[in-house]
Amino acid sequence: MLRDPAETGAPARAPLPFPDLYARVARHVPPMEWELLADDIAAILALKRQRNAVLLAHNYQAPEIFHTVADIVGDSLALAREAAETDADVILLAGVHFMAETAKVLNPHKVVLIPDEEAGCSLAESIRPEDVRALKARHPGVPVVTYVNTSAAVKAESDICCTSGNAKAVVEALGVPRVIMIPDEYLARNIAAQTDVEIITWNGRCEVHERFTPMDIAEIRDIHADVTVIAHPECPPDVVAAADFAGSTAEMVRFVADRRPARVALVTECSMGDNVAVHYPEIDFVKPCNLCPHMKRITLKNIRAALERMAPQVEVPADILPGARASVERMLAIR
Repeated sequence: MLRDPAETGAPARAPLPFPDLYARVARHVPPMEWELLADDIAAILALKRQRNAVLLAHNYQAPEIFHTVADIVGDSLALAREAAETDADVILLAGVHFMAETAKVLNPHKVVLIPDEEAGCSLAESIRPEDVRALKARHPGVPVVTYVNTSAAVKAESDICCTSGNAKAVVEALGVPRVIMIPDEYLARNIAAQTDVEIITWNGRCEVHERFTPMDIAEIRDIHADVTVIAHPECPPDVVAAADFAGSTAEMVRFVADRRPARVALVTECSMGDNVAVHYPEIDFVKPCNLCPHMKRITLKNIRAALERMAPQVEVPADILPGARASVERMLAIR
């Protein structure tokens, strides 16, 4: 039987630091671990005020980042919009490198920090500017729609950007019968199934989402007959077909908020489910999920270090900046 510390003479545990913040992540962070994180959290909060910095965090960031030190959270589209509108002097991107590049493209005169320069993306690494030029040469006059999960140099070779949340709207807004959509093959094929526009694809794939299979979903349904399965459109088309709904991370959040399923499986990166679950304790969030090794390179410790050192700073070469900015701004103009 557990006894009160006062009866045994054992010292009572001191109150946890930042109790309001801890309440947001208590389901995922044990009290002892929180005490170890609190010093970095306190430093980050102070450094943001000192630097007039805004911290943008992607939905795939760990809960202790997403729910305690981030100022703006969301998917790639939401972060791009916020980056275009912020009046902060410093932007710290808790995400992967292409996201920080996009923030710099939209804010060339601001300091943009990325806590770990090695936080990359398999999609961004799957295509180069010369690949885009070769595609355009093979399909003259066909516009290039480029997923934001690409380098600024690839964006500069493109006509317009898109995210998983607005890809269909972007493709159809061009008013043409054919488009080239790069680099995510599965996203392009999933969008092609929803539109009459012919889509020419590239063979890039997300290393997180390409690993999901219809068998994963079948196994979840065998265990939980009442589960609602929501898949990301970067998943293979047969996975999307086996799901109850497919959408971007922002669309996943809206679906959960609107429908409030009793049990849900988010077929995407693991931290996504953890972060959404904080707001809906009554919903049972079940796996599968896959970790993104690049997103997990971002930690409270290297966020703190980046704000202390004001480095690493993200730069975009002047010769590609105008083209990259134009393709991103064309995307942002579509509502």
